Amino acid sequence: MQKTWLVQQLPEKSEVIRLQEELKVPQLISQLLLQRGITTFEAARSFFRPDLSDLHDPFLMKDMQEAVERLETVKKNKEKILVFGDYDVDGTTAVALMSLFLKHADFIFEYYIPDRYKEGYGISIDGIDYAKKQECKLIIALDCGITAVDKIDYAKELGIDFIICDHHLPGKKVPNAIVLDPKQNDCAYPYKELSGCGIGFKLAQAYIQKMKLSTDFLYGLLDLVAIAIAADIVPVTGENRILAYYGLELINSKNQRKGLQALLKSANKESTLTLTNVVFILAPRINAAGRIDSGKNAVELLLSEENSQLNALSEKIEQDNALRKELDRDITEEILEQSLEIEHFEKRNTTVVYGENWHKGVIGIVASRIMETYYRPTVILTSSGESASGSVRSVSGFNVYEALEKCSSLLIQFGGHAAAAGLSIELKNIPAFIEKFEQVVSESISKEQLVRKERIDAEISFKDIFSENETPNKIPKIKRLLNEFEPTGPGNMKPVFLAKNIYIDPDNSRVVGDNHYKMSLYQADSPYKIPAIGFNLGYKINELGNGEPVDIIFTLEENTWQERTTLQLNVKDIRPTLVPC
Repeated sequence: MQKTWLVQQLPEKSEVIRLQEELKVPQLISQLLLQRGITTFEAARSFFRPDLSDLHDPFLMKDMQEAVERLETVKKNKEKILVFGDYDVDGTTAVALMSLFLKHADFIFEYYIPDRYKEGYGISIDGIDYAKKQECKLIIALDCGITAVDKIDYAKELGIDFIICDHHLPGKKVPNAIVLDPKQNDCAYPYKELSGCGIGFKLAQAYIQKMKLSTDFLYGLLDLVAIAIAADIVPVTGENRILAYYGLELINSKNQRKGLQALLKSANKESTLTLTNVVFILAPRINAAGRIDSGKNAVELLLSEENSQLNALSEKIEQDNALRKELDRDITEEILEQSLEIEHFEKRNTTVVYGENWHKGVIGIVASRIMETYYRPTVILTSSGESASGSVRSVSGFNVYEALEKCSSLLIQFGGHAAAAGLSIELKNIPAFIEKFEQVVSESISKEQLVRKERIDAEISFKDIFSENETPNKIPKIKRLLNEFEPTGPGNMKPVFLAKNIYIDPDNSRVVGDNHYKMSLYQADSPYKIPAIGFNLGYKINELGNGEPVDIIFTLEENTWQERTTLQLNVKDIRPTLVPC
């Protein structure tokens, strides 16, 4: 698919030089910092060296005082708590974090993960009934609950209170409960983009602060928060970046959580992890437990200290992940074939498809793949009893949650974010929904939003990558400085560069693996050839590499092979250089 390359606006040259001199860094680094809103020495210090002391006071969050007081009452009266969490990564890491905190603080509790297939997403009647049977007086809901008005009313009738720790958008009515969600309009908490696990962390932080307990144990839970931040694709800015920074330190430390050790061992991954590695290595496996079998397996893995149990759980989850990949591939191929038969499909602004027997646990991943393929708002629906469940994904800049609100009369329920959501719908309403969703989106989406964009921080030449006496055989200084931009993610993306008039060495270019373009690149005024790989760009080999120059957009990466680490370019897109008329 054709992409639009967007070079970010350059800061004022005088500002670049000022910050460069103040920080004593290369001009390119100064420019990248200014593009991220970092304009002073102090702001740069906070960016490069995040500090836990900069975390916000948890009591700034609406209802936090009431939440802590309710926990104090529970402790005093020796009441039992049910920790209830969603079955995805954010939910299971949040349940593990809350369980470890409650155990450390000597509360009486147990945890509950709903069955994806029997109970569906969010607070369930079965879960509330289970809490009643176990004589629980309080349910702490993590990564869900903000729209469960009727179900929480039902719990109230049974004498069960709720503390909701959610980060999804509230509906028109907020449940009758203690609600911790910064996205509430009347919540003054300074940072709005915490994960569900992050809000659970803030509740634990508030209790520890109120009781004047040591924070050492609390900060030892940040690996779980970092995994949730990575998996839920929340912005890696502000408070999230602090939490992710220290969480990654734990993930890569000698004191790595035993469950993570087992998971990485079963996946044959032992290198130092970045937040991107967490997204592609840890998160899919933790998610696979809830997608294929039960999210309880993921929680048990994160909580366990017993080696035989850890080995069994990690092997089971690895098997679940293998099955998840197989289902993902098969369903995606089926949808791509099905789309060819949809009348006027290429003219539509949405993709909505239904499959009676598609595996409910993987349609969210499939929705992301189909959205990326056709790059338009996408809904994948599959049977769930007498109704259908759907996963929704949107293109950058288009609020799919608002679009679903306009289709709400056809839905049983829905919830989520601007970029991703879930829904349930009666089977008979699917045809009407397909047309209504297409109408709503078509009336509000722009042509520009339907074109995939590649953000570019700066245009550079290969000479800019190397200082004097540096070569691609070692990691250059500029790359070592760029490593300090980690953790990167939404809101603080890894710097992307444009280089023009690049040549592909025909003797060192080939397609490898699953359609990846392996290349050796050079520029006329640079003495070095730099190894590069373009993931999923293998199809371009026949149209490039004929001796004509190309333009590339790329990130600087490190490639380790046989204990030797060298520079490698990760090419995100490539096209022939435009020759001026």
